[in-house]
Amino acid sequence: MILGLNFLANAQENIKILSFEDVITIAKTQSPDGLVAKNKYLGSYWKYKSYKASYMPMLTLDATLPNMNRSISKITLSDGSEVFQEQRSANYSMQLGLSKIIGITGGQLFVNSGIQRLDLYNNSTMTSTSYLSTPISVGYRQPIFNYNPYRWERKIEPILFDEAKQTYLEDREQLSIKASNLYFDLLDAQIRESIAGINQANNDTLYKIAQGRYNLGKIAENELLQLELSLLNSNLQVEQTRNDVEVNHFRLKSFLGMRGDEKIELQIPTQMPNYKIDASKAIAEARSNSSEVKSYQRKLLEAQSSVNRAKMENRFNANVYALYGLTQSAIEFADAYKNPQDQQQLSLGLQIPILDWGQARAKIKMAESNEELINTQVAQQKIDFDQQILIKVMQFNMQYHQLMIAAKADTIGEKRFAVTKARYMIGKVDITELNIAMTEKDRATQDYIAALRSFWNTYYEIRKLTLFDFVQNKPLSVDFDNLN
Repeated sequence: MILGLNFLANAQENIKILSFEDVITIAKTQSPDGLVAKNKYLGSYWKYKSYKASYMPMLTLDATLPNMNRSISKITLSDGSEVFQEQRSANYSMQLGLSKIIGITGGQLFVNSGIQRLDLYNNSTMTSTSYLSTPISVGYRQPIFNYNPYRWERKIEPILFDEAKQTYLEDREQLSIKASNLYFDLLDAQIRESIAGINQANNDTLYKIAQGRYNLGKIAENELLQLELSLLNSNLQVEQTRNDVEVNHFRLKSFLGMRGDEKIELQIPTQMPNYKIDASKAIAEARSNSSEVKSYQRKLLEAQSSVNRAKMENRFNANVYALYGLTQSAIEFADAYKNPQDQQQLSLGLQIPILDWGQARAKIKMAESNEELINTQVAQQKIDFDQQILIKVMQFNMQYHQLMIAAKADTIGEKRFAVTKARYMIGKVDITELNIAMTEKDRATQDYIAALRSFWNTYYEIRKLTLFDFVQNKPLSVDFDNLN
């Protein structure tokens, strides 16, 4: 049986023995692909943090220190006449502002406090200095009937972040699938190399015995030549499998991010979860956990947002700006804050489309058509998604039984070859039957490895689709706080 195979290695080589679980763990924790998945999630995390911060009060300081101006401009004299005259000035300003977006309305509330200083010069001599203070001003900007991006952002951004978390978990399961394939590529190559070595030794022994029997006239020359050909083919097979081992060894080490010179030898997985998955439970968990389902919600909201934008941006719009504050001007800095006067400002801006030759209607129809298309696509994708899970669950529920059959066939193939070889040695069977037994033994071994690969790939594909651990009976999770 293949589980009994031991790989022979030079005792002087640096050998690292890895189990299947070791390879999966290394792939998730230290492989370059694992770091890529982590950094992709972190990009989404900081994008979400930026979105959350945009709704917090923002404190800013704006300053001009100074704004120098030297120009010739037109001035009015005391007698009412106008002349062109050179002017020199320096303007200094500083303003502290606190603002906050009101997401539900799309408006902005702000509070400002500032001071300005103006210096006038005649040649190089300062002629006057004045100050303008705004101790406090409170204002509000509000678009009316306009598209409100903040309203849709508050719906879409949390879904995007949940989608990013679930995508990261799915990427980790995809790492397991890739690691599994590379693991079995190398394992298959190492087993084929071991089989080739055993077959080479068997063929060499059989050829030497056949030479003696041929010299005694007990077998025909054709049978001797066939055994010699089998020996030559087995020598060639040893070289080919040795090359396959090196190639797949390099690929696995590269994927795992292992940079040392140690050689990897793999242990055949012997522990497989033996349970049946309920298809309805798998579908329910997938609908609850999968990033695919989150993407359906996001796409529908984005389509609705586009329709709302098309409708709101191509009709009557208005913008209201209101401000109330205190202000004062003076020649001395201290006086600029004495007895401030109040100031008010109110403006209403209107935008009324009169003639656009049907452009607005066309944009709305395009957005509505796209929304209908996305609704149709999402409905079909939901059906396909459920069907994909059903197929995978059906495959998985058959895998364990098929794996046990393959293991039994491998054991039988080994025993049959041993019996056939012994019977050939005493002349009870011919070389053709011996070659058939050897070929079927090798095929049974490779079929068992293929069954192992299929079992574990299907196992991790279901975990990726559902983000659920059916062994522990709980959703897959990671400590996202430690990733930041």
